[in-house]
Amino acid sequence: MNEYLKEIMDVCGIEKKVTYHSARHTFATTVTLAKGVPIETVSKMMGHKTLKMTMHYAKIIDSKVSVDMQQVRAYFKLSQIQSQLVISNENTLIPQMIIQPQIPVKIASNF
Repeated sequence: MNEYLKEIMDVCGIEKKVTYHSARHTFATTVTLAKGVPIETVSKMMGHKTLKMTMHYAKIIDSKVSVDMQQVRAYFKLSQIQSQLVISNENTLIPQMIIQPQIPVKIASNF
């Protein structure tokens, strides 16, 4: 397997030492987890029996944590906005403070 990697490295002009082990690390972190693939899926793709084995290869990337936190913030911001909307007599969404009486509305999550 390392011979195949060496051949690919020569073609690509890579001069660093790359092994089968480092290729698996790269696959787990850069190719899959950093692109949003769930760790359970990565574990299956790598042929691991447990997530503990995958965790060995799959170090958490700071940029991925940042993206995930942005998604959490966006979700809570959307939830807050949705809770401040009501339906008027014309079935349109408007802010609560404009109409009386206030009628709370549940909005679908894909809104």
